[in-house]
Amino acid sequence: MADIFDLFKQIAKKEDPVKQPISHLIVGLGNPGEKYKMTRHNAGFLTLDYLAEAYGVRVDRAKFHALCGEAVIGSHRVLLMKPQTLMNNSGIAVQEAAAFYKIEPENILVISDDIAQAPGKMRVRRKGSAGGQKGLNDIIVCMGTDAIPRLRMGVGAKPHPDYDLASWVLSEFSAEEKKDLFDCFADAKCGIEKILDGDFDTAMQICNSHTPVPKAN
Repeated sequence: MADIFDLFKQIAKKEDPVKQPISHLIVGLGNPGEKYKMTRHNAGFLTLDYLAEAYGVRVDRAKFHALCGEAVIGSHRVLLMKPQTLMNNSGIAVQEAAAFYKIEPENILVISDDIAQAPGKMRVRRKGSAGGQKGLNDIIVCMGTDAIPRLRMGVGAKPHPDYDLASWVLSEFSAEEKKDLFDCFADAKCGIEKILDGDFDTAMQICNSHTPVPKAN
């Protein structure tokens, strides 16, 4: 009987995600530096900061041209990453980490800003073009495939067509826009947990259907 209990203990130990290799990367995109902290382009960083706090980890270890932290999410051991290369060169960090841990592109989740959606709106996609997001595009180029899951966080469209795009994404959220963005983080977390489990349909239902909380009159 003792041998059976020992066997159960060995099996449980093998299944402990803390003891398993890192199986996924979650990459929040943004620009390093305090002056960019609350800008639209840093929606990925802000979302990752929420995840890190929710899972009780710190994303502060310098590695792979990024700040990194390890989290156990469900049955998965995950590396949380904030590339420190500036947005347009984000692929360097992702490529290095993926190569080191032997992570396939389908196990990389990129969180980025999206000017095609209002703050508080989200969109999950399994793959596809970068849609003009240069950080995501650099990751696609460096990884050699667009089959990389992504969660796009709405940051609002330019106020008018002639407005300079770079100036817009580097502008700060208004108080109302920031609230709408922050209010969607809990659903983003739930969706990300489903993505890690491979349940994209449910992740899309959770994230893509999220709407900002109506404002009181």
